[in-house]
Amino acid sequence: MTLIKHHHNPVTKRKQRVRAKMFGTAIKPRINVYRSNEHTYLQAIDDQAQVTLASMNDKRLPAAARKKTKIERAALVAAELAQLLGKQKINTVIFDRGQYKYHGRVKAVADALRTAGIQV
Repeated sequence: MTLIKHHHNPVTKRKQRVRAKMFGTAIKPRINVYRSNEHTYLQAIDDQAQVTLASMNDKRLPAAARKKTKIERAALVAAELAQLLGKQKINTVIFDRGQYKYHGRVKAVADALRTAGIQV
């Protein structure tokens, strides 16, 4: 008889624990943060309709902005996403940091959203 092994490493457990507590709607979407070694990706997700309302990443920034540090680029990406959300008349969001600590680029994203007028 074979045993099914579920690989629940600490990263997966943390991600599930954080995500279980939040649910985005069209009025108050969930902002998902993904950071790779080089880039930062943000999505505004409506979990009710299972639709991405807006997305932004630092690959879509102008060439001059791509030469900045990763934290500065993350703040610029969040400011651009805030503009996209402002066009859709969304001013409050749920911040989903995923498995990442609230530190560095993730904190810069949240701070940039707040300074752009989005209530996090």
